[in-house]
Amino acid sequence: MTKTIRLTMAQALTRFLGCQMTEIDGRKMPIFGGVWAIFGHGNVAGIGEALYQVRDELPTFRAHNEQAMAHAAIAYAKANFRRRFMAATSSIGPGALNMVTAAALAHVNRLPVLFLPGDVFANRIPDPVLQQTEDFSDGTATVNDCFRPVSRYFDRITRPEQIIPALNRAMQVMTDPAECGPVTLALCQDVQAEAFDYPESFFAERVWHQRRPRPDRGELAAAVAALKAATKPLVIAGGGVLYSQASGELAQLAQGAGIPVCETQGGKSSLPDDHPLNMAAVGVTGTLAANRLAEEADVVLAVGTRLQDFTTGSWALFKNSGKTIIGLNVQPFDAGKHQALPLVADAAEGLAELGAALNGWQAPAAWTDNAASGKKEWQAEAGKVTASTNVAYPSDAQVIGAVQRAMGSDVILLHAAGGLPGELHKLWQAGAPGSYHAEYGFSTMGYEIAGGLGVKMAKPDDEVVVMIGDGSYLMLNSEIATSVMLGLKLTIVLLDNRGYGCINRLQMATGGANFNNLLKDARHEILPDIDFAAHAASLGAIAEKVSSIAGLETALTKAKDNSKTTVLVIDTDPLVSTDVGGHWWDVAVPEVSSRPQVNAARKAYEEKRRMQSVGD
Repeated sequence: MTKTIRLTMAQALTRFLGCQMTEIDGRKMPIFGGVWAIFGHGNVAGIGEALYQVRDELPTFRAHNEQAMAHAAIAYAKANFRRRFMAATSSIGPGALNMVTAAALAHVNRLPVLFLPGDVFANRIPDPVLQQTEDFSDGTATVNDCFRPVSRYFDRITRPEQIIPALNRAMQVMTDPAECGPVTLALCQDVQAEAFDYPESFFAERVWHQRRPRPDRGELAAAVAALKAATKPLVIAGGGVLYSQASGELAQLAQGAGIPVCETQGGKSSLPDDHPLNMAAVGVTGTLAANRLAEEADVVLAVGTRLQDFTTGSWALFKNSGKTIIGLNVQPFDAGKHQALPLVADAAEGLAELGAALNGWQAPAAWTDNAASGKKEWQAEAGKVTASTNVAYPSDAQVIGAVQRAMGSDVILLHAAGGLPGELHKLWQAGAPGSYHAEYGFSTMGYEIAGGLGVKMAKPDDEVVVMIGDGSYLMLNSEIATSVMLGLKLTIVLLDNRGYGCINRLQMATGGANFNNLLKDARHEILPDIDFAAHAASLGAIAEKVSSIAGLETALTKAKDNSKTTVLVIDTDPLVSTDVGGHWWDVAVPEVSSRPQVNAARKAYEEKRRMQSVGD
């Protein structure tokens, strides 16, 4: 007879989570790093009490904002290359909805996180409960249905025994390299407290390992033949290289075959910046060295990338009409994009087998030498725009140069939406794999500080530097207080250009008037004069506003010895961005306008669209 243990659904769930393990570098450890929780009436009595009972084995962390705590959980998973992850629980209503943006972020970036929002009463007796929405035509609808399109797996738990298949499915999704992404289990609040006789086997320890599928022999042969026929091959390294921890295999292939490598936002730091064959960033925010090669390449080996428009220059970057794209990806959906030769496999396994099959073949020396000279030219240009300056309002690039000089390449550099991703993608000199942490898959403002907290939880011995603009800081800064509370030090560099400078520049580039982006161009009675340093200090951080690039470098050097989160604020110019490098990006311009600037921008837009490879 099967042995059972009587537990509430919430108790069984939390016990199950604590029994799931992983193995990293030969060491077994819990796969869940903990649970982020903000309690409300929909989860405090059920899952809240259950978490209290297992608090020593499965730690619970308190945040100040549900979206932020989910961002921290996602960043934790990314910093761990998806080998460990976290859960996040909220009450029903606003708390749950606050996490939907984070769920979309995880979905786009293929990152594992377990969402456990409270839900309505399954028995419906007290309906409508506090924070419950009502659909006049659907009695089963709740706000948690918003998670459906941004979850890899969604389930609503209306009976306590339903968690047995649901949790097993959740674990399969979060540990599968192809399906990987967010899972949502909406927990009806009465069911959280209901008891069931669960089989003891449900709580047996299980160790999950990262699956590494090897390539199909036919697909491998086709890819090898295409590469051997190439005279101008190029590798694009995406985030999948890092998730697969395939940097060694990538370097071996590149060096052995003399193939230059460029990197997407998600793939940056796949190779160290000083690797001779690393041309750095590609695409809209790419370097001169990488984009010049991408324009000429006859074979593009796209590894672990979903080939989004910033990578492909809206499909206008690859100008060689006879080009072949090889899609090396663990997910067939991505491997076959744009008529690519699919090579469905784990990145490390696929690169290793490609390298072995090439068997000493090398790209023409002229192509490899051309890449090397292009890299030197780019480094000279990058050095100019990041050099120190005494101007009152430095550019983002000049601030990046100061951070690089003061902190080096050994830190983990984190950023997200706005103007900084474009400049950092081109200009930051990344070191070890994973040391460049960008959230540009979903381009989520407000990710930066919470994400930095998640990275620090995953890598407590590393120096974590967060670069953030004033607009993003104002959207979500609450986890500065959490970092102080948890004793997790971040160094935050806040660039204040008094508005949304990146979008203002895009607005100008598409013929638009300066409108509603910079604070001075938005409707106002009084222009705000925000003291960011005082605000950060009020949250418990060490904070300082610096007046120059030299002052920033000095403050950064001092910050290394600080024992808690430090926020350094510097005023910057909202209109200056790096002219060198980059590529056109398809942003539709109005076809009809009463303004001549827009009409001129439309004419230029139509010219650029002719570069696009439609159907590729």
